[in-house]
Order: sequence, then C-alpha cells, then structure tokens
Amino acid sequence: MGAKGWFILKLLMFQGLFISHSQEDFDFFYLVLQWPGAYCDTKRSCCYPTSGKPAADFGIHGLWPNYKDGSYPSNCDPDSEFDKSQITDLVSSLKKKWPTLACPSNEGFKFWEHEWEKHGTCSQSVMDQHDYFDNSLKLRDKANLLQILTNSGIKPDDGFYDLIKIRNAIKDAIGFTPGIECNKDPERNDQLHQIYICVDTSGTEFIECPVLPRGRCPSQLQFAKF
Repeated sequence: MGAKGWFILKLLMFQGLFISHSQEDFDFFYLVLQWPGAYCDTKRSCCYPTSGKPAADFGIHGLWPNYKDGSYPSNCDPDSEFDKSQITDLVSSLKKKWPTLACPSNEGFKFWEHEWEKHGTCSQSVMDQHDYFDNSLKLRDKANLLQILTNSGIKPDDGFYDLIKIRNAIKDAIGFTPGIECNKDPERNDQLHQIYICVDTSGTEFIECPVLPRGRCPSQLQFAKF
C-alpha cells in the first residue's frame, strides 16, 4: 500500500473513531436533587412558581451527562430546541417534582428549557426529549431521598446532622455513595443543599460514582426548614 493508501486508511480509522465516540459522548449521568429550603435560605432571591409553594421535598435540578475525569459536555445540539409539546403529559409531574425557584415567579418552562439545552441535548444518543424528562422523574421517585433521611431520623427541622450519617443513610438505601453539596445561609451556617446520585448511560439505573463532584462540606450540616 502506498503513502496515499495509508493516508486514506488512517483517515477512515479516524472518522470511525470519531463517529463511535460521538454516538455516546459521556460516561455517566449525575442525577442532581436539591433541597428547596437550602436554595431559598441564602442571600439570593427565591420565588415560588406560579403554581404555589412546592412541597417540602427534594426537587430535581437536572440529569447531567458527565465524563469520568470530572468534566462534562454541554449545549451539544443548538438545533435541538426545547419543545414543550413533547412533554405535555409530564408537565403536572414536573411542576411538583422539578419545580423552579427562580425569580421572577414562573411556571417552570424556562428552567426545563435550560436543563434540556445545556445537558439534555448531550444525551440524545440514548434518549429523546420526552425520555429525558420522564427518566429524570422516575429516578427522582426511585431515590426517594426525603423518606430515606427521615427514616434515619434526619429531618428538615433546622437541626444539624452529621455529614457521614447523611451519606451513609443514602448509601444504605440505594446501594451507592452519593455526592453531597452544601451552601451557606445568611448566618453562615452550612446547609444540606444538593445530592448527586450517579446513573448509568441508559439513564435508568443507579451506579457507583466514577467521580464525585468537587467541593467539601463540613462534618455537620443544617437541614433547613421549608
């Protein structure tokens, strides 16, 4: 084979590698669930959605494709715009379980649009827009975090709880170690804010996290009222 033939072969090999890599260009998902009490109990503003105050329960922040090195893809397909007509049957559940707390008060479509366009478009190799939101709702219910914590005596009563007890309660219930993220209230108390659970590339099963999110929480966290 001449030099030209080798060049063509290498080009075809490169294209094949590129195609196979782009078909599923991520390693796992983070299911990110946020506690509304911690979101609202900060210096930033918090507005309840137009449907009213959400339930005192963990709400979905997003389902985020991620790489094992801790980086992540984003905004993968500008042509795949959020289309609310594709999730008509899910809207009532989304309002309850994926509520917006951003100001000004709104229905939630801006939040869901942002999450689809930034993160959901990077998962289109395994799920369409409807499945992205439907799978997120199912995973949130499967996790059932508030029940797990209250069963372990960890309640949203403004009390302080050991970080290791929070982590172990979730690990014992779902079988995998979660990532835990905290924030600070105006009095500088560290609060339980977000919990990260890793999900396989099908977007349906919990797995052990290849990498946990960066950021450290102190040994005790406040579980804020809402």
